[in-house]
Amino acid sequence: MIRSSWLLSAAALAAFSSAGAAEVAPVRLNQVGILVGGPKRAVVPNAGKQPLAWSLMDFDGRVLATGRTTVFGQDRWSGEHVHRVDFSRYRQPGKALFLRVGAAASRPFDISAAPYPRLPYDALAYFYHNRAGTPIEASLVGQRWARPAGHPNERATCVSGTDSKGNVWPGCPYTLEVSGGWYDAGDHGKYVVNAGISLWTLLNLHERLTASGSRLFADGTAAIPERGNGLSDLLDEARWQMDFLLKMQVPEGTRLRVPAGAKETVPGLTFSEIDASGMAHHKLADEKWTSLPMRPDQDPEKRQLFPPTTAATLNLAANAAQCARVWRQVDSAYADRCLRGAERAWAAAVRNPQVYALADFTGSGAYGDDELGDEFYWAAAELFATTGEAPYRAALQRSPHFRTVAGEPGWGSVAPLGTVTLASFPNSLPNGEARRLRQAVQSAADRFLAERERTGYLVPHAGNTVWGSNSNLLNRAMLLGLAYDFSGQDRYRSGVIDAMDYVLGRNPLDRSYVTGYGARPMVNPHHRFWANSLDPRFPPPPRGALSGGPNNTAMTDEVAATLRGKCAAQACWLDDARAYSLNEVAINWNAPLVWVSAWLAERPGERK
Repeated sequence: MIRSSWLLSAAALAAFSSAGAAEVAPVRLNQVGILVGGPKRAVVPNAGKQPLAWSLMDFDGRVLATGRTTVFGQDRWSGEHVHRVDFSRYRQPGKALFLRVGAAASRPFDISAAPYPRLPYDALAYFYHNRAGTPIEASLVGQRWARPAGHPNERATCVSGTDSKGNVWPGCPYTLEVSGGWYDAGDHGKYVVNAGISLWTLLNLHERLTASGSRLFADGTAAIPERGNGLSDLLDEARWQMDFLLKMQVPEGTRLRVPAGAKETVPGLTFSEIDASGMAHHKLADEKWTSLPMRPDQDPEKRQLFPPTTAATLNLAANAAQCARVWRQVDSAYADRCLRGAERAWAAAVRNPQVYALADFTGSGAYGDDELGDEFYWAAAELFATTGEAPYRAALQRSPHFRTVAGEPGWGSVAPLGTVTLASFPNSLPNGEARRLRQAVQSAADRFLAERERTGYLVPHAGNTVWGSNSNLLNRAMLLGLAYDFSGQDRYRSGVIDAMDYVLGRNPLDRSYVTGYGARPMVNPHHRFWANSLDPRFPPPPRGALSGGPNNTAMTDEVAATLRGKCAAQACWLDDARAYSLNEVAINWNAPLVWVSAWLAERPGERK
């Protein structure tokens, strides 16, 4: 330890104290805590062209480490001229430490082996809070977040009538019982397509934790009604959604009229009759958008199923095949049910390969996708990993996605999910193929790390930001974590930590994008129930919800529109409940937060 006789002056103490307030700090770093066994980095916006002296100090003024900043210069993505501080060589735990950089001082921060041990559980709690069809119990979440069941005993039939382009949709000749599942985002829609990647992420995490013998999410560790049933709480939460997805499958013997082959919603769509047996309805949603705030049990709108699509059907096939594999050891009857659903869905998708999401009615998100090769590959990979059967192997090997990982996964780009499954868990592919798939994941991770070096804030993403950019970054962090698992190379783990540091405060806005975490967390999400800023009778968000984050490419709401053309990519964000394109929350955004925070919790003291 470097010691100094210089102690903090009263003025310096006052400066440090004010930096701890909920104001923008001049030194940007992870606001929740720094891993003792990882990279330790901060960023300082400063116009100076020469390196600045920095000191790491404890609250008594003892100097623990010193150095000089690295001048990155003008950063296109933050819009700032920045310096970087790297104090990774200091490897001791500590509380209420400070960084002084030139005349600037950071807030107090801790260095510890486990800086956010509850984050995996708080992030997972998002899903229980957003369950449909069941009361959210005060004994589990606290009185302010308790609410009656939203949309209990839900039954719905298909949307029908005239869409926005004048096409007349015929509906369907049946009603389905479709209660349960998770509300997708800030609204009350339940979307099969977006559920696919969300559920896969949680089940993939369960498979990984089971393989490693981890006790994370062991029975009784999460605040859910199923605790104490002898099963992993992570698995219990996942089943709530899996049950719903199985309900969205079209009954056997059903013929429906759909605009098969059409990729755009235009006037004059041609409808043809198909055998829709085994397909999955695209979504269940309100007939009209509801206002904010709105408790789900008070939703006044008619609920309706949207026509089945090939994309939704393949999402169901993939999730159900994964379900069959995961549940085989704990509930064979349920595993069999899932496998039957997966096989029916695959056969239906092969029979109807070009049924796209075109029913253009108001009241819900579109989740349209006119490129389905990635969905076919993902579903084939999951079915092959579960069954080992030759037709699925042939289907995945025909796909160009079997040879590369183009980028991070997203709801509309799910091919990496299939590659991760095949690369991570035992299956009947030759060993050489499995190694090649692991190398494909590492190659994608290398590209992310190369992008990190082009950003002032060391973010493994150099580019414009999109709707839900924080989830894109965390999905990259997931691939970086897997690259570390496959190779043991510390640079990949450093990339995971850099991504989490950004999400938790080391960013141009000096904001933590996770509710309840950090000195300046997001507090006003776009969510119909967590709407305290719009009506004090409603609660604020609970801990552990992830904001969609900066977005400079799809600024569609009236709040975001005020920023258009006025902010750099990483700075286009406002903490405003009305800003759905900046500050919505969603299942596919929180799922990678669960995965990445759990991954870090499992590796707290590993080498830098």
